[in-house]
Amino acid sequence: MNHTRLIDKGLSLPGTSLQYPFDPHLPVLFAGKRMFALLGTNAEHESVNLKAEPEEAWLLRQQYPGSVLPGYHMNKKHWNTVILDGTVPDKEILVMLEQSYYLVCSKMTKREREQLK
Repeated sequence: MNHTRLIDKGLSLPGTSLQYPFDPHLPVLFAGKRMFALLGTNAEHESVNLKAEPEEAWLLRQQYPGSVLPGYHMNKKHWNTVILDGTVPDKEILVMLEQSYYLVCSKMTKREREQLK
């Protein structure tokens, strides 16, 4: 898995965009006006911060220690940093990306969700 694949998958979801609000080298995927994936690096590997339900976030950290970490510079209860070093299967990362998108969308108003379509 790499940033290019994640960006391609993220942009295939309704109402998404790629922006650089923090740094020109730090791409962020948005659903409407809400961030659902922040792509960065962790030492020598690419990484991605993704939102998760607190219980799911904890379980993923237990299942992939060292590759799924509490969200760097994020609310550690709700966000994970996933190191893209090949430890976490690509299919699992894509599921996490979609879950992050749907979690963010679930917190939107009805009007915001309708605007995504």
